[in-house]
Amino acid sequence: MSKVIHEFNDMIRKLRKELFGKGPERIHTVFVDNMAVSTLYGNLTPTEIFISSTEEGKDMVHSARTKMIQDVYSVAPPEGMEELVGANLVHLFSDIKVKENIAISVFVFDQDIAGKLN
Repeated sequence: MSKVIHEFNDMIRKLRKELFGKGPERIHTVFVDNMAVSTLYGNLTPTEIFISSTEEGKDMVHSARTKMIQDVYSVAPPEGMEELVGANLVHLFSDIKVKENIAISVFVFDQDIAGKLN
């Protein structure tokens, strides 16, 4: 299972690097039932950190980070993700705590993935 988690995390990191210019420094993912829950650490670029020094900037970075990633995944998941876990992605829930530079993404699939991968 650690190989699948590693590949899953690499897909997340690569997509976010392409979108934002920087991928997370560290990702921790667990598979539970039909979900993959990923905690992402060290997400923000130096520019985003600077922008988020004001309340308005923090709201802007939060909005951009959460809305943009959800929009991208609503069009299509990263290439190979569904094949890797053997299920179709149905929903992505994502949020970021800008000040702490920690994000979480909950990937909901159409069937159990944890049981298949254990």
